[in-house]
Amino acid sequence: MNNIIFLGDSITDAFHNMDGANSLGRGYVRRIADRLYDDGYKGEIRNAGHDGFTAAGVLRMPEYDCLRHQPDLVSVLVGCNDAGIYMNTGKTLKEQGFQQNYEELLRRLTYETKASVVCMGPFIFPFPEEYANWIPTIREAENIERRAAEKYGAVFLPLHDRLNEVAREIGYYAVTTDGIHLTERGAHIVADEWIHCIDFLPCQLHG
Repeated sequence: MNNIIFLGDSITDAFHNMDGANSLGRGYVRRIADRLYDDGYKGEIRNAGHDGFTAAGVLRMPEYDCLRHQPDLVSVLVGCNDAGIYMNTGKTLKEQGFQQNYEELLRRLTYETKASVVCMGPFIFPFPEEYANWIPTIREAENIERRAAEKYGAVFLPLHDRLNEVAREIGYYAVTTDGIHLTERGAHIVADEWIHCIDFLPCQLHG
C-alpha cells in the first residue's frame, strides 16, 4: 500500500486547509499518520477533508480529492453535517438523499479504484445537552453507512458509542471541544480505533 486518502468534513479537515499545502491537519488524520510513519509506513497520506461537507459535498469532488490519486486505502467520515441540516431545517436524511449520495460515493470508490475502504461512523456528544436531540439522526446515518459498507464490501468503523463511553468516564470536555469536534485526546481515541480497524484489512502498510 502506498497511498491513503481521508475524505470527510471538518472533523477530518481539522484545519489542514488553513495550514498550507500537504498539511495533514491537527486532528485524527495527523495522529494516524504519525503512528503509521513511526511504525515504518513509507507511502503517502493525504487529508482531503473539507469544513462543512455533507455526503453530497464529498460526492461532488471525488475526482479531485481522491480518484486521480488512485489510492490504495480510502477512509470516509461524514454524516454530522447532514444531521445538522435536519436539525436546523427539518429536511430529513431521506429528503437530502443521504443514502443515495453515500452509496454512490462507495460505488465510485469500489469500481473506479482498487482501494480498500473504511467507513467511519458519525458521532455526536450530548455536550452541550441540546445535542442529545441529534443522536437519533446520527444513529440513522450510522445505520445507513453500516448497510452501505456491507453492500460494497467496505469496513465499517462505529465511533459514536466508543467516544461517548470514554467521554462519560473521563468527562466530555476531555474528548470534545464543542459536542462535535475532537480534543487532542478525542483525536487519539479515533486514531487508535482506526489503526485497530485496518489491522484486519487484507493489505500491507509497510510496503
